Order: sequence, then structure tokens, then C-alpha cells
Amino acid sequence: MNNVVSTIVLAVQMLAALGMIGLILVQHGKGADMGAAFGSGGSGSLFGASGSANFLSRTTGILAAVFFSCTLLLASFGNPGPRTSSSVLEGVAVTAPAPAASGAGQIPGSAIPAASNLTVPVEPTPAASGAAQIPTK
Repeated sequence: MNNVVSTIVLAVQMLAALGMIGLILVQHGKGADMGAAFGSGGSGSLFGASGSANFLSRTTGILAAVFFSCTLLLASFGNPGPRTSSSVLEGVAVTAPAPAASGAGQIPGSAIPAASNLTVPVEPTPAASGAAQIPTK
């Protein structure tokens, strides 16, 4: 039963969306009203001089309300579970972090075990100062 109702609501939503697209494309912009105010066209139309703007804008508003209400219905149908005010993080398992390894064992995928006594001497580089900081070509 829920599947049939959601299919009907989806069909109504799609028809409302297509109707809104069509009505929005048919409507005139704000600058088009200036020509009708000075008597060019509009008076011999089906709805009169300003009737089409009122009819089209009201119909667009009604279709927008139908579209948004169908969207809310589909969203409520999409969440069939019980509505609780619990957090998403309540279901996450808490794990303790592993003890920190030292040396090369901290590198992921390294073949050297963490407990080895291999050390590589590294000579510190002297800090550059003065003219040594200017890059050369």
C-alpha cells in the first residue's frame, strides 16, 4: 500500500515540476511589462492586458506548493523507521588506540619491526643565514 501511494505522489510531483517549468518559461520578464504599459500588444491576448501575468503567477505558485508538499511526503515515506531523537554517533563502537610504536615501525607497510635497534646517523644541516638564504640561478 505504501509503495502505491509513494508512486502516485512521485507521479504528481513530476507533473507539478514539468508544469512549473512550462509556466515559468511562458511568463514574461519584468522588462516586458513596460511595453504593455505603453500600449504595445497584450490587449488582444486571451487573458487581457494583465490577466495572463496574474493567472500564470498564481498557477505557478499553486504548482510550487504541490511540488513542495509532494517532496515532504516522499521524504517521510523514505524514512520508515521510528523517529527517535538519538544521535548518529551513539551506534559507533569506541576502540582504544593502539600503543605508539617508535622508529620505523610507525611507517605503514614498513618491513622493519618497531623493536629493532637499527639507527641511521643523520648529520644536522647548519641553518643558513645572511647571503646563504638568497637563492641563486
